[in-house]
Amino acid sequence: MTERTGARPLRRLVVLRHAKSAWPEGVADHDRPLGKRGRRDAPAAGRALADAGRLPDLALCSTATRARETWELTAAQWGTPPPVRFDAELYDASVSDLLNVVRAAPEEVGTLLLVGHNPGLQDLVLDLAGDGLDDTLRAVRTKFPTSAIAVLAWHGRTWRELAPGAALLTEVMVPRGRKGGS
Repeated sequence: MTERTGARPLRRLVVLRHAKSAWPEGVADHDRPLGKRGRRDAPAAGRALADAGRLPDLALCSTATRARETWELTAAQWGTPPPVRFDAELYDASVSDLLNVVRAAPEEVGTLLLVGHNPGLQDLVLDLAGDGLDDTLRAVRTKFPTSAIAVLAWHGRTWRELAPGAALLTEVMVPRGRKGGS
């Protein structure tokens, strides 16, 4: 759950862009499934989060098929996945929409995972990050590809306090699964 520093717990927002999707003919955008590469990369994202010690207390996931499949393959890499809430507001969401959903997270959640889509996720990370470690900000400004993970840390009593520029971008990862393997 939360680590304490004074009266303001350390909170982490983990942002995961869905893995690479397929483009089947005649399928609505919301219903597009993961492609072959996406089915390889999503489990790699789950392993990367576990290896980094960034497992969430709660996941918020877009209702789009590719996001739900990303969540399922990612969470399958963990012993006991956290609760997940599928939220239609996360599909084709603006920064404002995403921030509203994040701010509604329960106070007891220390690490929150957001699984969704670009350009909203990339813009959210850049909006919330007042600073970044190493070259994390440059990396996100340049590109936030499929399966990309950004970790933002900040101190706050509730998620409602999260404001633009208030977080530190601590990590950016782009896990990839091996061809012909996991």
